[in-house]
Amino acid sequence: MKKKTGILACMCCALTATALLSGCGENPATDANAFIPQHTDVTALDRPSEIFVKQVEGLSEDFWLGVDVSSVISEEESGVVYYNEDGEQQDIFKTLKENGVNAVRVRVWNNPKDENGNSYGGGHNDLETAITIGQRATDYGMNVLIDFHYSDFWADPSKQMSPKAWEGMSIEERCEALASYTKESLNALLDAGVNVTAVQIGNETTSAMSGVTAWNQVTQLFSSGCNAVREISQEKEHPIQIALHFTNPENSAQYLSYAKSLDAAGVDYDIFASSYYPYWHGTLENLTKTLNTIATTYNKKVMVAEVSYCYTFEDGDGFGNSVGEGSICEFPYAVSVQGQADCIRDVTAAVASCGDAGVGIFYWEPAWIPVPGNSYAVREELWETYGSGWASSYSASYDPKDAGKYYGGASWDNQALFDFEGHPLASLSVFRYLATGAETTLRPDAAQDTELTFRIGEEITLPEKATVIYNDGSTGELPVTWSGAKAEDIAAAGVGDYVLNGTVETDGVKFSCNCLIHVLDLNFVENYSFEGDDTSMWVITDVSGTTDEAYIIDKGTDAVTGTKSMHFYSTKEVEFTVEQTVTGLEPGTYYFQITLHGGDAPEQDMYIYAIADGETYTAPTDVDGWTNYRSPRIEAITTTDGTITVGAHIKSSPSSWGNLDDFILAPVGTE
Repeated sequence: MKKKTGILACMCCALTATALLSGCGENPATDANAFIPQHTDVTALDRPSEIFVKQVEGLSEDFWLGVDVSSVISEEESGVVYYNEDGEQQDIFKTLKENGVNAVRVRVWNNPKDENGNSYGGGHNDLETAITIGQRATDYGMNVLIDFHYSDFWADPSKQMSPKAWEGMSIEERCEALASYTKESLNALLDAGVNVTAVQIGNETTSAMSGVTAWNQVTQLFSSGCNAVREISQEKEHPIQIALHFTNPENSAQYLSYAKSLDAAGVDYDIFASSYYPYWHGTLENLTKTLNTIATTYNKKVMVAEVSYCYTFEDGDGFGNSVGEGSICEFPYAVSVQGQADCIRDVTAAVASCGDAGVGIFYWEPAWIPVPGNSYAVREELWETYGSGWASSYSASYDPKDAGKYYGGASWDNQALFDFEGHPLASLSVFRYLATGAETTLRPDAAQDTELTFRIGEEITLPEKATVIYNDGSTGELPVTWSGAKAEDIAAAGVGDYVLNGTVETDGVKFSCNCLIHVLDLNFVENYSFEGDDTSMWVITDVSGTTDEAYIIDKGTDAVTGTKSMHFYSTKEVEFTVEQTVTGLEPGTYYFQITLHGGDAPEQDMYIYAIADGETYTAPTDVDGWTNYRSPRIEAITTTDGTITVGAHIKSSPSSWGNLDDFILAPVGTE
């Protein structure tokens, strides 16, 4: 029997946004020529902590404790009101400053509007909006990081679209246009009095930028942007730092290849920046190791440009959340306010552990909360009018395949640092406690999920207690009540996955948790899902000497069972086999199957195989997308000497990738 745990928290947040008129409190002037900083003397709040915070030792005063509040203007225009800890309406920038935030990141799109001037949504982050946000941050003495996407709308690993005005340009023309746009925009920001401390050249440019996919041309675009910033920066007393931004740090080899190629191309930048979302991006230990290697090898500073975590699974605006209960991802912290704070603290510590090279973190969109309205239709009108949803219907003219189909509200409201009505959560205060640490009253914070695995014929028993996580990170066990199918019903139902809902009650507070039960076939493959540390039973053969990467990866979102799987990726052609020889079997007939998924393989030749009594059996398979699982199967493998070799042969085109898991060899008729 195998046991795995996850975490769920008490759900006790407000769900209805209050329909009040927007008010920014002490808004600074928005006229660029008249802008004068007014509130740089704001100090941190002096009140008891509501969260536990473990001190981050050696945290520099210059470390950027930042937030990305790019959606805030459109939120306020839609009627969202932000409050302080006393429940008083207050300029959100003052609230951020009081809670220890010292830097603000803001994205900039070239032209996020259709031909009639309608906003694509997502905060309508054109240059004018960036100037307004930058001025308000500067007004409170904060550093400002400008995040140029070099696109007219969202740029991320899945899409890097060219600005409309740059369509059809050669790479030389595009480099010139990017440099001119960067200089003009940066000068406008500086002339408006914005304290531009750093500039990001592109956003999550893992695969492309501005519609350009050839990496040697992408590095040319990087250089054009970096050189443009250097030209403007030389006139400033303090040089503007230049960041390049990537994602998927769990793939450390790929990250190191980026850094190497940037160095080889002579790209003149200062900071290697990474996104890090704990749901998808591996361990913090891997993040620190990878960033440290880049910092020391290439003499670069490092930072986390985007991080966030959910405090609830509830949805505040009816649109649905990017991360929710049932999402295919890991939840390494409690889904609670304390869990949010723990995430921010740990990511800060991970970057700070890089020493002087670690310069900061930015929490992504802590103010993106539901717009007011007592119905979806009312909120939708606000999203369309003010661009406060992630995308509006007007975006279809630019991005018809994604934003134009799935436009709507805020999919991030359950990851904000303000509740659905605009009141700051206690997790916002983590920034002011990072350097010193903080304590509060000890109380239960979450109940852990439990995952159990049984084989056919094993007795199925349910745990009588669930593990409870306290807000200081300690654990205990309390009685749990399960609802749903009974153990004997599950045993009778046979192979499959079953979920039971549990309730833990303590001090009048109820916590929910789940018990996920896997009932599996008999299986004679040793370490069948790669979870065990001993992998000596597996033989991996690089068939043609071309595969860059074929190894066991610990990433729960790519695994079928547990968190590990056999991962492959190559910048060149992929061709390898992974196999195991099973001995000591009873003579008889067996079947063999695996489960896999993957993508980016226009050319592929994949199959599983089994060898027994001198005969080879095969079954074809393929990959066509993440979590589009295939389970190829070979029936009727006969052995008389009790030995069967099972394996998979993977051959596919360059840049293809995938994950293999759950290798099963079992007697026919045991399902």
